[in-house]
Amino acid sequence: MNRKNRGLSPVGPSSPVGPMKTGTTMKYWAIAISLMILGGGMSANSMGGVGDFAKAMGERALVPRHANWKEEVLLHDGRIMVVERSFKLGGYPALEAQERSPLDQTITFSPPGKNKKISWVTEYRDDKPEPNSLGALLLDVVDGVPYLATSPAGCIAYNKWGRPNPPYVFFKYVNDKWQQIPLKEFPRELAEANLMGIPASKLLKPYYNAEASRTERNSGNVSAYAKTILREAVKIERCPQYSSSPKAPIPVVPSTSTK
Repeated sequence: MNRKNRGLSPVGPSSPVGPMKTGTTMKYWAIAISLMILGGGMSANSMGGVGDFAKAMGERALVPRHANWKEEVLLHDGRIMVVERSFKLGGYPALEAQERSPLDQTITFSPPGKNKKISWVTEYRDDKPEPNSLGALLLDVVDGVPYLATSPAGCIAYNKWGRPNPPYVFFKYVNDKWQQIPLKEFPRELAEANLMGIPASKLLKPYYNAEASRTERNSGNVSAYAKTILREAVKIERCPQYSSSPKAPIPVVPSTSTK
């Protein structure tokens, strides 16, 4: 069949599917008439519901597969550091989901006074055995050394990272790479979260100043550990302990493999 015409599905003596028999023709006409009668009996509300659903599916398809913005980060000493945030996005985790699932996240910045760009990357892959899927909470610089506080995004990631309590994974940037460090090596002056999560796709802006970033961080139901770095173990851990790798019982938040 000519590719330009395959959507028309022509039927007749010259059709690639061959001539159609009279009995078959009458059968299809009967089906067509029945469908027309059935369609005519549908309520306006039903048709409207189908139209709304189709519209919603069309709008979902148009949501970009990436989210990028610049964000002012307030450092512990009052200085401002502008960071570049980038998320690659995949499909929708469920039919009713409003946002695409994140595939990976990248944070790029230049420490104050240095003409050097540093990047931190995390993937969101529950199917990989190695630890990943981290949500960035706090980025700061102490004595010229960048530090990053993150938290596992979802219960599968939490178990992969060894169920940390309090629920953080800390890093510092030394010798041109990110190294994981224990809580005791994370500077105490770094206490308040200063990084926002990924905004809703319809509300995403190209630039967030420090105040807008704070507003975004505090919007919605934010857990205490995501606002301030806790130094003591929490009494009740948030995830059950898995012996294998089941699907997380709670929605996974946007999150990292490091490099």
